Amino acid sequence: MAFVYIAHIMRRKIPSLQALACLEAAARHQSYTRAAQELALTQGAVSRQLTALEDFVGVALFKRTRHGVTLTERGRDYAAQVAVRLQALEQDTLDVMSHQSGALNLPLAAVPTFATRWLIPRLPDLKRHQPELTVHLETRTRPFMFADTPFDAALYAGTPEQVAQWAGTRAIKLLDEVVLPVCAPSLLQGASSLSPEAIAGLPLLQQSTRPDAWRQWFEAQGVAATQALSGARFELFSMTAAAAVHGMGLALVPRLLVEDELARGELVVASPQALASGRVYVLVCPERDDQPPALQMFVDWLLQAVQVANTPISP
Repeated sequence: MAFVYIAHIMRRKIPSLQALACLEAAARHQSYTRAAQELALTQGAVSRQLTALEDFVGVALFKRTRHGVTLTERGRDYAAQVAVRLQALEQDTLDVMSHQSGALNLPLAAVPTFATRWLIPRLPDLKRHQPELTVHLETRTRPFMFADTPFDAALYAGTPEQVAQWAGTRAIKLLDEVVLPVCAPSLLQGASSLSPEAIAGLPLLQQSTRPDAWRQWFEAQGVAATQALSGARFELFSMTAAAAVHGMGLALVPRLLVEDELARGELVVASPQALASGRVYVLVCPERDDQPPALQMFVDWLLQAVQVANTPISP
């Protein structure tokens, strides 16, 4: 009796991994045929796996249409959850495989431009100081639940209020964000710099995530600029900087973001009047009593790197 009881407890309502892989692929492609091609199976094999899965869960996951198959409402919800868990399982497997060499791994989220323009160029220095530590980077621009992701920490940009509202975390402040206007040399027309009044009359490149940036800059200079909200909009600072390089207008960005373009003469500082944007850059970690050794090594290095750089940065 004891053996039967234990066996009953250990039995779990978990479908086969192959059936879940078929669900994820078929849901993504909205096609059994393309799912079969991706998984190196026959279309019939995928169909049998999904039929068996529907029997297992007791719910219709797909419905046939004239153009193939489409997910039911419950099928859509279940497929989305399965996709997340399959991705996490794959990441867990990769992490285990990477530990074969005794390496330390840090899965890290970061705002995009900070990752490409500030962090990645400094990672060789981290490798020199901590050769056993490997950072795995993915971009995230908004707060998330650490429990639902593989990340041990996140490099985040936001207002102090936004940082404080990230539930279940603690934050280490790195830098304040300070912005200034830059443009292609041709827009200066031989001048060393432009007055705020002159800048107000030129095309202004807008950052879609910072819609009030130019208005705040002009207000700080005591200039009324009716065109402060007008101009082409771009999602990332790297896009705004590229548009400025091609002479489309002035970009309001932190200097560090465009150090390479300034050094090559592709951009120049249009006005030395800088402005603190009110945003900060922080390393966010889950609130816990201990932290992984890889994270502690990264934090120690990061604080030294920030101290050396001592320069405002942008996401």
